[in-house]
This record gives sequence, structure tokens and C-alpha cells, in this order.
Amino acid sequence: MGSDLKILVIDEDPVRAAILKDGLSDAGHVRVEWITDTANLLVRIAALDPDVVLIDLENPNRDVLEQMFQVSRAVKRPIAMFVDQSDSAMITASVDAGVSAYIVDGLKKERIKSILDMTISRFNAFSRLQRELDDAKSQLQERKVIDRAKGILMRQKGISEDEAYALLRRNAMNQKKKIAEIAASVVTAADLLS
Repeated sequence: MGSDLKILVIDEDPVRAAILKDGLSDAGHVRVEWITDTANLLVRIAALDPDVVLIDLENPNRDVLEQMFQVSRAVKRPIAMFVDQSDSAMITASVDAGVSAYIVDGLKKERIKSILDMTISRFNAFSRLQRELDDAKSQLQERKVIDRAKGILMRQKGISEDEAYALLRRNAMNQKKKIAEIAASVVTAADLLS
């Protein structure tokens, strides 16, 4: 990972924050910001616009996790959370909140680089899967609209399914639009006329 990353460290304990900052410095990361509390976290993170967020908490609570959920949805950044102790419910809640790495009792400066690399890799893998899921949902929705438009054309014009698709395709090419856009127009027009 590049050393030009802008990294935000969130920790109210200066000793623990120093461990994180030293580990980042040893790994060649010089663009490190530090904030000492979690008040107005979303606004502050958005203003700083970091590439990665490292948050160190002794014991995470529901308020912090809710803020992390808001942060992960709004700023979409890799987030690593360091905690002293945890349970499976807290781990699940943290992952649901968008935390890419949840490190229990692992705050050692020698481990920071590998944890940072893993956090970024996991975030990127999840982001890729999310894009693929969104694309698949979009394609499925488009397919449904196209099928509905074909059904409308088949009933209205008394043509086969292949002919209805060819008609949609031809209109899409003539208007330089996607078939799904033409299909949506057919469905909308049919809804208005029914």
C-alpha cells in the first residue's frame, strides 16, 4: 500500500495513539491526523477526508458503533477498530457497522502495517462485492422491465416475444439509448393509458 495515504487515528488515550502513530511512521506513513474523541465523528471525518480510519477504543459501546455505521455509509473508507476486549455480539455489530478489521488486544506498533494492509484489502474486496451485487440487482431490474415491456408489446401489437424484443432493440439503437430505457418508456406509457 502506498505511503501517501492520509490516515486518521481516533483515540482519546495519548499513549495508545502514540503506539498507532509510531507504527504508521515506521511503515512510512507520514500523513497522519489524530483526534481525541468521538463527538461529531461523521462531520469531523468528512472534513478531514482520510483514506483510512483507525479507531482505538478500550471498550466500544453502541453509540460509537452507530457513529461508525454512519461513517462507513457516508464516507466509505476502510476502518480498523482496536479494542481491549470484546464478545461475538460486539464483533458482529462492528462488522455490520462497516468496520473492515476488528482487532482485539492487538495494539502493537510492529503489527500496524500488516493490520493497515489487511484493512484496506478487506475493504476493497467488500466494495468490489458490493458493486457486483448492485450491478446484478440493476441488471435483474432491467430484465424485469424489458420482460414487462415485451409482454405489453406482444399484447398490443399481436407479435411474438422475439419480435417484441427486436422492436425494443431497434428503437433503442435509433434513439441511442439502452434497451432498458426504451422498455421503461413502454411500461410507463402503458401504465398511463390503462
